[in-house]
Amino acid sequence: MSSNDSPRVSRRGFLAGTAAAAATAAVPALTQRAAADSAAAVAARPNILLIVTDDQPKQTEWALPRTVDWLAGHGVRFTHGHVTTPLCSPSRSSVLSGQYAHHHGVRNNGASYQLDQNTTLQRYLKQAGYRTGLFGKFLNSWTLAQNPPHFEDFALLQPGYVDARWNVNGTVQTINGYTTEIIKNRTLNFLDKAASDDRPWFAYVTPYASHGPRTPEAKYAGTAVPEWNGRPSVPEADRSDKPAYVQNATGTLADGRRIRAEQGRVLRSVDDAVQAFKDRLTALGQLDNTLVIYIADNGFGWADHGWTKKSVPYRPAHEVPFYLSWPAGGLGAGTTDDRIVANIDIAPTVLDAAGVVPGHAQDGRSLLTSYSRDHLLVEFWKQGTAAGGPPTWSSYVAKNKQYTEYYDLTTDADGKVSGTGRLKFREYYDLAGDPHQLKNSLHQATPQDEQNLGIPALAAQLAADRAA
Repeated sequence: MSSNDSPRVSRRGFLAGTAAAAATAAVPALTQRAAADSAAAVAARPNILLIVTDDQPKQTEWALPRTVDWLAGHGVRFTHGHVTTPLCSPSRSSVLSGQYAHHHGVRNNGASYQLDQNTTLQRYLKQAGYRTGLFGKFLNSWTLAQNPPHFEDFALLQPGYVDARWNVNGTVQTINGYTTEIIKNRTLNFLDKAASDDRPWFAYVTPYASHGPRTPEAKYAGTAVPEWNGRPSVPEADRSDKPAYVQNATGTLADGRRIRAEQGRVLRSVDDAVQAFKDRLTALGQLDNTLVIYIADNGFGWADHGWTKKSVPYRPAHEVPFYLSWPAGGLGAGTTDDRIVANIDIAPTVLDAAGVVPGHAQDGRSLLTSYSRDHLLVEFWKQGTAAGGPPTWSSYVAKNKQYTEYYDLTTDADGKVSGTGRLKFREYYDLAGDPHQLKNSLHQATPQDEQNLGIPALAAQLAADRAA
């Protein structure tokens, strides 16, 4: 996937770099290595706290001040965080497996059972002696009464905000109250067991926020949000260079403002939960050696190009907030990382930190190495043949450009693909000069224009990525 496949360094080698940077650049190399070895020993078998929110766009940090202060201000903020399929179940399956959707098979929200549960983080960590817990949403179309595999403690949510249905350790029941608060308390109970159980633990925490209907907790129902006057893509005056479904989109600035405000209010409860986790880890003496990762399963449009959903190849849909903190691993100083990173990198990172070698091929790479990709494959499949909505597409995403192809392909409820595969439409954006993707440079482009833009090479690379 990369033309810049840097040699893989061990977690210990990565810690050498981070420990040295945190200390002083003038320390001799051998001293740095000794300090790193010591840090690696301390950081052996960290606890894992993985938080995955729902439909949260990247530009929502104002709603999560304490989360950002902890995980970005005292950890790492990834400035180019993405998901490889901007749709809930495919993305979550990529988080847990480290694979693209075209490999794990969950190509749409109806195909959750295509994920091989033996390739998941929870399976590998439980097998390695970790205590495992799930609190919140699992996979779309997963049957509530069916226990999620490889979790020994779980409160599985049937998506909702108030008085929802749950499967709590095998018992399906209604629990009254606000679901983010319930998820917080269940997670805290799981963390508390560390006082009497010395096994390292993995907590997979997945609140429903900020998915629609975006019902806020009562105390945040009237919370004011920062003023927002849109961005150049909201609305886009001329969409004649866009595919038909975008030309037909009807979202307005008012719609974008409403969605943004509603998302911010429900995320305030997530911020409360994350702060509670930090406080409890501090009280337990486990804050330093807990690897915390925060990501959204996809972004969301605030009427960009008229679109008020996800599933599209535009930046608001596949760019997401992405933070990591692990003080004992040298990742607690508050830094930024501008590599192109994605949800497929989470499972390799966690397993690398835990010293676990997966038994299946992963598409992602550990973020604890120096690996840096020059572009990312992002992909989406249309489910069913009904008119409307985005067709199946795939996209080459780099920091400075994006090339997208749409195809005559659809999937059934099990994710099986059919169709001619015919190329239906193409887009190319110069993200350096056109970050809001207003001008599709392939609209009315000549063959020479395409050559000048490097389209043949991009198309060839995209084809190779899809086939890999």
